[in-house]
Amino acid sequence: MASPEIEGDPDDPLAGHPGALRPLTGELVAAVLAARGRSVGPTPDGELVGNFDDNLVWFLRVGGDGELLQIRTMVDPTFGIERVPDLYAFCNSWNHDRLWPKAFVHVADDGRARVYGEVITDLERGVTPHQLDQLLDCGISTGCQLAVAVRRLPGAVPS
Repeated sequence: MASPEIEGDPDDPLAGHPGALRPLTGELVAAVLAARGRSVGPTPDGELVGNFDDNLVWFLRVGGDGELLQIRTMVDPTFGIERVPDLYAFCNSWNHDRLWPKAFVHVADDGRARVYGEVITDLERGVTPHQLDQLLDCGISTGCQLAVAVRRLPGAVPS
């Protein structure tokens, strides 16, 4: 991502000195993603979500002041409940061998299991647009790498 100009529209989250730390906001996340040509939209709860390689990726601000950036990937295929032990083994192996994303299994109320990936970063002190761009790219790309590996597992059923 190119560094933003120092001058600019004061309402533009990317305006200002490129090295200045800014608070983590949904507007800043959306602007950085848009600058890279990535499309996201709000959920009814106001969270940002996008579709990347057939995986839903949420960009959440959590923590007392919304200072933690959580990039959560919901991997496309689902699995029957009987595959959960295999999914746990897969996630344990993934987490042992890689830093990002943290992989985990979620079983829905309908009994279908799904793997999620998650990258979390504490931005309490702020973030530059360039740093945020790198973090977002890491969350998206590693989440999609996880998805590719999960799709190869036996029992995967595309959604």
